[in-house]
Amino acid sequence: MNELTQLLLQYAFLLVMWLFVFVVVFSLRADIFGVRVRKLPSSATASAPPSAPSTPPSGAPAAAKPAPAAGGGTRIVITSGPKAGLELPLGRDPLTIGRSSESGLVIRDDYTSSHHARLVPWGEQWMLHDLQSTNGTFLDGRKVSPDAPVPVPFGVPVKVGATTFELRK
Repeated sequence: MNELTQLLLQYAFLLVMWLFVFVVVFSLRADIFGVRVRKLPSSATASAPPSAPSTPPSGAPAAAKPAPAAGGGTRIVITSGPKAGLELPLGRDPLTIGRSSESGLVIRDDYTSSHHARLVPWGEQWMLHDLQSTNGTFLDGRKVSPDAPVPVPFGVPVKVGATTFELRK
């Protein structure tokens, strides 16, 4: 093999090795920092139907339909955890809680799932729905079943991962 061919093969091998290094670095970067989420245009989000529990809470009539939660003064107050003291106003839309950047309330800890739980307005109250999280969602110390949403009274602690919050008016 002549020297020119050997030199070209060495450069090709070096190029392939650098490409491999860049692929590994970009893959690690995506795993560590996550991928960028595209925001939908406002017209697409306005036409999307809101997600609500498909079954009414126990004791509610079957013909009841979800209605916006009463009062604009409803808010979440984080009482313990990394974001203690944070107050987040609740609107009329469901609020997803989790580690994902797509969540309305982002809680970054090792005990919170990407999509951990969801708060959904139902008539005059809010319903808490565990989204089959790994470590569970706790309402006043009792684990919430992922099978059925439960009503969340005002002032009762809800624990998601290492964070505890309450609904307040």
